[in-house]
Amino acid sequence: MTAHLDGEIRDGRHHMQIRVYYEDTDFSGIVYHANYLRFMERGRTNHLRLMGAEQHALFAEAQSETPGFAFVVRSMKLDFFKPARMDDVLDIVTWPVAVKGASITLGQEVRRGADVLVAAEVRVAFISEGRAQPIPKSIRALMKADLE
Repeated sequence: MTAHLDGEIRDGRHHMQIRVYYEDTDFSGIVYHANYLRFMERGRTNHLRLMGAEQHALFAEAQSETPGFAFVVRSMKLDFFKPARMDDVLDIVTWPVAVKGASITLGQEVRRGADVLVAAEVRVAFISEGRAQPIPKSIRALMKADLE
């Protein structure tokens, strides 16, 4: 029933559309820079969901393999090219770049039509009890399947 909210995967990339609302903008009427991070977080979450990772089940399985785990953003490189404005419809595009040891690197773009407004490279680390841990097999298999 809510699949349209999650976007879709095309050519190995997750696409999710969002509309820019007044609350997303700053006093000048353009999207406040930190809000792009929120848009991209939603893209990463829905990307996992559409890859077949019902998050509650996936996390329960990972919890049995590595108790007390969490995903944390380890690093993020952002390039801002053009601003988005209220009422723009944006495409949040997410794709896996690499799955290594305790981290996953994802590419992300925020687009308006053919224009790339923001490009990002996000490295997400897998931790347990405050320390980096190897990514559980269930999550590793899911992400590598998308890379092949």
